[in-house]
Amino acid sequence: MIRFQDVSFSYRNERLFHGLNFDLRRGAIYGLLGKNGAGKSTLLKLTAGLLFPKAGEVSVLGRTPKRREPTFLSQIFLVPEEFDLPRMNMREYARVYGCFYPDFSHEQLADLMRELEVSETQPFHRMSLGQKKKACIAFALACRTPLLLMDEPTNGLDIPSKSVFRRVVAAAMDEGRTVVISTHQVRDLDRLIDSVVVLDGSEILLNATTDEITRRLQFVRLEENEPALYAEETIHGRWGVRPNEAGADSPLDMELLFNAAVANREAIKNLFNRG
Repeated sequence: MIRFQDVSFSYRNERLFHGLNFDLRRGAIYGLLGKNGAGKSTLLKLTAGLLFPKAGEVSVLGRTPKRREPTFLSQIFLVPEEFDLPRMNMREYARVYGCFYPDFSHEQLADLMRELEVSETQPFHRMSLGQKKKACIAFALACRTPLLLMDEPTNGLDIPSKSVFRRVVAAAMDEGRTVVISTHQVRDLDRLIDSVVVLDGSEILLNATTDEITRRLQFVRLEENEPALYAEETIHGRWGVRPNEAGADSPLDMELLFNAAVANREAIKNLFNRG
């Protein structure tokens, strides 16, 4: 579905990626995690063909994004973190732009707008930030593209809307569709994603399914001096991440996972790269 091979990219003289390699499979919901400035938005734009690599190759859906072929662009949709919408409402917007996507569904758009509690007839310029974000999410899902990229989609959403967001994205999934969601608000992706990619320092520290993560790691309450890959003190005691040597079950904690990957880079990479 998505392949980066020895990709390098820089903004003027500031190098961001050098020799970046990873693959993303079809039919999964990926959480793309990283610190601010780690390159998450840039990675999505390289995938969508909005930026071009300085070296290496990017392949998406068997095509090269930088060529920006119409048949490729009709198969992907990117919801950016920041966007401008024209002075029209969603019905007008869908009539103008929906035709660019061969599987676009006006019926599904109407259903999603109702579920997200956004008006189809209210002009975009009279909407709040959260309403605009929900309208964009509804349109993106209604395009029914094989690849959907979302950059910080939960920014601006209230708590009930975040719950609806998770529900509508999960409902839109099938084995032929891939969704990549970039966020630093890792709690918003709990119970939605089935794979995690951690990007840090021009490097993929982790690219694994949630099942694989919980097979290899435990997210548990620790004793005072108990060793761990990462640990932090909370009002509920000392919690952390350790290798799952006993094969015990524990719920995935996305925040602890991310902190462990960044704090103990080599240990996490060795744990998931070994046979």
